[in-house]
Amino acid sequence: MPFNFYLLRGLRLLLFPFSLVYGLAVYVRNRLYDWQWFKSASFNLPMICVGNLSVGGTGKSPMTEMLTDWLRQDFKVATLSRGYKRKTKGYLLADATTTALEIGGEPMQFHLKFPEVAVAVGEERLEAIPQLLHDRPETQVVILDDAFQHRRVVAGMNILLTEYGNPYWYDWYLPSGDLRDDKRSAARAQVIVVTKCPPDLGIEQRNTLLQRIKPLPHQKVFFSSLQYGSPYHILTGKTYDLQAASEILLVCGIANPAPLKQHLDQQAGTYDEICYNDHHIFSIDDLQQIRHKFDELESVDKIILTTEKDAVRLVKFGSELNNLPFYVQPVRHQVLFGDEEKFRSLVTGYVSGFAKAKN
Repeated sequence: MPFNFYLLRGLRLLLFPFSLVYGLAVYVRNRLYDWQWFKSASFNLPMICVGNLSVGGTGKSPMTEMLTDWLRQDFKVATLSRGYKRKTKGYLLADATTTALEIGGEPMQFHLKFPEVAVAVGEERLEAIPQLLHDRPETQVVILDDAFQHRRVVAGMNILLTEYGNPYWYDWYLPSGDLRDDKRSAARAQVIVVTKCPPDLGIEQRNTLLQRIKPLPHQKVFFSSLQYGSPYHILTGKTYDLQAASEILLVCGIANPAPLKQHLDQQAGTYDEICYNDHHIFSIDDLQQIRHKFDELESVDKIILTTEKDAVRLVKFGSELNNLPFYVQPVRHQVLFGDEEKFRSLVTGYVSGFAKAKN
């Protein structure tokens, strides 16, 4: 391990007392909601919450996309996100003129992929939901992105994600760990998904994980790995065979680029990288840095590769990208052990059942 890894590990251990204070605050807050001293509100339509107990990197955006893709075929779907690191405040519904700066990277990604879906942002979801339903009264289901800790709104289905390489049961509270919620909060979930598993995860490993999770009678557990598709040009959409590149410059600003780097190790010969902080807002200076780094690569068959989350924050440069082989790497969840249809039926069945009960 590099020296910086151990240095960071040591610094985080020094913050352990602060984690105790943070953990106590989280515990008290959750108990106040459990005892109904803090009030929660529910709405008369199906709400699906996608979230985690830790900070970043569990695959919430691909999960929201997968659920949206499943449900949009039979229902009028809306997504509601906080709109992290956007330049606006309050409630906003995406339209044809909306940019990533206005609603944030992930919501913009949803909006571009599913233009027929209502994509809204709002820090206060309890206030944003009525506005969303007023603007889109035909809405039949709302997917709440990254809202597991937002207990002011009660969702009928909570989907909790935890990463295979950093599961919540081994983690500790911020800032010495990555937990932002109490491990016991996992009991609120109806579905738990262990994400970023090895594609060849075995039955024995699966059973070991189930023993650690100890699902309650009302909980279903699924396992997924990341499946990478064919890269496409950031402007033209033309696809590209990754193995045709002799050298790749990886540009990303995501919480956990490790799985993508592992994918490149397997698929590409050589790659260099420029990594930014999660949700990084790219500037013209960043683009010049990327171009300079790319020009330094000696290979003829070289490309720049970025993530879909970063692409929506880079596309604003428009013509500046025209003369660059700038490609986007799509990714989706692949549900393991042949359980995708079971998972899908569980989600669509919840929405359909809600409609039947309402009638």
